[in-house]
Amino acid sequence: MVPRNWLPFGALLLALALRGLPLPATASTNHHVILITIDGLAGFYLSDEQAPIPTLRRLAKEGAVAEGLRVSNPAVTWPNHTSLITGVHPEKHSVLFNGVLIRPGPGEPVRIESDRDQSELVAVPTLYDYMHHAGYRTAGINWPGTRGAKTLDDNFPDVPNPIRHTTPRLRAQLIGLGLLRDTEDESFLANSAAARDQIWTAAAVHLIQTRRPSLLLLHLLITDTVQHRHGPQTLAAYTALALADAHVDDIVRAVEAAGLRERTTIVVASDHGFVRPHKLVNPNVVFRKAGLQRPGPRRRAQAMSHGGTAFVYLTAPETREADRARVIELLREHEGIADILEPDKFAALHLPEPEHNPQMGDLLLVAKEGYAFSNESFEDDSLTEITFPVGSHGYLATNPNMNGVFVAWGRGIKPGPKLGVVEIIDVAPTIAGLLGQKLPHADGRIIRALLKEPLPR
Repeated sequence: MVPRNWLPFGALLLALALRGLPLPATASTNHHVILITIDGLAGFYLSDEQAPIPTLRRLAKEGAVAEGLRVSNPAVTWPNHTSLITGVHPEKHSVLFNGVLIRPGPGEPVRIESDRDQSELVAVPTLYDYMHHAGYRTAGINWPGTRGAKTLDDNFPDVPNPIRHTTPRLRAQLIGLGLLRDTEDESFLANSAAARDQIWTAAAVHLIQTRRPSLLLLHLLITDTVQHRHGPQTLAAYTALALADAHVDDIVRAVEAAGLRERTTIVVASDHGFVRPHKLVNPNVVFRKAGLQRPGPRRRAQAMSHGGTAFVYLTAPETREADRARVIELLREHEGIADILEPDKFAALHLPEPEHNPQMGDLLLVAKEGYAFSNESFEDDSLTEITFPVGSHGYLATNPNMNGVFVAWGRGIKPGPKLGVVEIIDVAPTIAGLLGQKLPHADGRIIRALLKEPLPR
């Protein structure tokens, strides 16, 4: 079962936080911010002359661009999309995987469940919660962690069954426009990854034309899918970047066609970078051979990979400390492992301690350069040679290859400031400021160097 000692805390905190905010008499609905994420768009692509991203480069030239966007640990999609929209790291917002990690019971294997509501995932108020409360229209298209979000007026969430959980009005309109075939998830999921990005972009364009949300969130995914399969800075990766860049241009054109150019800010960001590993480390093979994973469901130690890092779960309370020592002994000198971090090191990485959040591992494994972790248990060897290009992320956020992209353009943005590397938790407070609001529970700060002062009305 899902541990119940922490999941309701997010809903409770949200209710308490929003209860104390006064409702304005009239929301400032004449201003708009569109946050577009291009999944896996590494910061290094902006200086890569082979990267076909003319729209992004134009927005960067005309607006503000950072040297990089430093992401949260773990450097994966849902945790960092949640950092982008809450202004806090996973130690507070609680999203550590692309879903919720479940600890079924002593000695039983842990697992990830992605088909969960916002209230079960996110433990703090989000930017769209605050904006909705203040009377602004909000919308999310393929945004992680938003299933069942009551503060998104239009929602097409990033979940395993997205059509079922799309807001009814938007779903009916997308069917009427021919963007969706019907109300069945199977029909939508039959589309290619590239076609889904086209549908999500067209849905966002429809909202710009018809609803004009004050806050619109759009998550493009093809770049992540392709780089996992073919590796970064490959022909396939560049092709995916070209498609994503064209979709950003679709959004810019929709804003201009709607007559919103002078009232809209577009922010383009990404959730992590990418590297190409050459070998996989299989910690679960080590555990199986050492008797820490027995035939059947019994697993006293289990690694869950994020790519460049892996969480290790010690699931048997009666042997936990002995198992911890055994795991460290087994992996300390193992090829491809740079470090084994214990809970006293988690706070410095903005990760929770397992005693406060049972989704967190009891140990954190860090891969060396050129290596990544897998969840494989039944290989003969604890190392696997990768013989074809693939891509991975999830390395520590201090690895510069994990830096994402940050570009801001349009209303309120000062052209040409020198931003250096900005923090992912600063994005939400900055967007709130552009909309005339504050994000009181954020740890991040407004990136004032990119803003015109005072903001145009």
